Amino acid sequence: MRESRNILIEKLAGSPVFEHGVEIVERKGVGHPDSICDAVMEDISIALSREYLSRFGRVLHHNVDKGLLIAGEVEHKLGGGLVTQPMRLVIGDRATFESDGERIPVEKIAVETAKRWIRDNLRFVDLDRDFEFEVELKPGSPELADIFARGNRVLGANDTSAAVGYAPLTSTEKMVLATEHYLNSSGFKEQFPAAGEDVKVMGFRTGKDLNLIIAMPLVDRFIDSPEAYFNLKQQILDDVVEFANDKKQKDLDNIYVDLNTLDDPSRGIGGIYLSVTGTSAEDADSGEVGRGNRVNGVISLNRPTGTEAAAGKNPVSHVGKIYTILTHRIANEIYNSVEGIREVYIWLCSQIGQPIDEPRIASAQLILESGISIDKVTPKVEEVIGLELANIISFTSELSEGRYKVW
Repeated sequence: MRESRNILIEKLAGSPVFEHGVEIVERKGVGHPDSICDAVMEDISIALSREYLSRFGRVLHHNVDKGLLIAGEVEHKLGGGLVTQPMRLVIGDRATFESDGERIPVEKIAVETAKRWIRDNLRFVDLDRDFEFEVELKPGSPELADIFARGNRVLGANDTSAAVGYAPLTSTEKMVLATEHYLNSSGFKEQFPAAGEDVKVMGFRTGKDLNLIIAMPLVDRFIDSPEAYFNLKQQILDDVVEFANDKKQKDLDNIYVDLNTLDDPSRGIGGIYLSVTGTSAEDADSGEVGRGNRVNGVISLNRPTGTEAAAGKNPVSHVGKIYTILTHRIANEIYNSVEGIREVYIWLCSQIGQPIDEPRIASAQLILESGISIDKVTPKVEEVIGLELANIISFTSELSEGRYKVW
């Protein structure tokens, strides 16, 4: 193991997060404006990486991580409303438009990729009517672009950046994640076609009781009266309660579910959560890259977190992306392969220009089972970290192929 990897192992005092008295976890679903931005920008990065690899045999400089989804305007109507002003997706930051005298159709790739994602994931959006696209991608700075032309087997870090990941997920985190996945599953949408994709699940646990607060619009073309809305809402709520209790982890006692709590039966159409397209980006909420879920799918307020937005960043040199995902991968590998560990946190910090497999610091913080000493687990933990860093080229290749979800 190379000395430059500077791996430090530390024992943490205290209890794992699930033993804290209060835990709060959030998940923004596929139709949330922030999730749309993360997902689309990441798919554009993957598409550009694929194009660069096909033409030049390597991923070229790009960072498509400045996405902004500007909300439109709609007219809600029982039985079916309409979009009166389209949503607008701004695709921004940097990309390589030319290499070795060959032009790359960056703007075309970006827009076609965005349209494909929207078509595949938002059932009620009409791309010809409901969406506009603005591409604000420009060439990158010469110094950062030059990192990709230096011929090094392992590229240098494009930034001095830090990231942290952890394992395992708590029962709260697993339930919040599973609930959103269920509500946006094909089976659920087949059973309840009126359920929109813009699902948000907020979970808060006190002791062993978990409360799930869900917001999910119902698409107005399926709703002909407020009474029909509330009848369908109750059916959905009953179904979700059944699902949650069926999936309940053994360390939870009770799960309580609330749905669309702003509703007011006395307010008519103004007191129900309707949507024309299934996403609040139609008129209520804009979106931005980096404001949504962390790379492991949840927003956990009890956990340490970095400030980098992984979605859309280039996968072979941008340590803000690479380390943010790699720390969670390493944490899970350590938790699953090293006995005696209850919870693990992995920290990586890069130095700009240094090879990405040689972080300035790599640290593991461990909460251990009773009777387990730090000296016993340290060699194995160091081995796992060292192997993961040694295999970083394989890891970044997998990132280029889109094998890791970033939201």
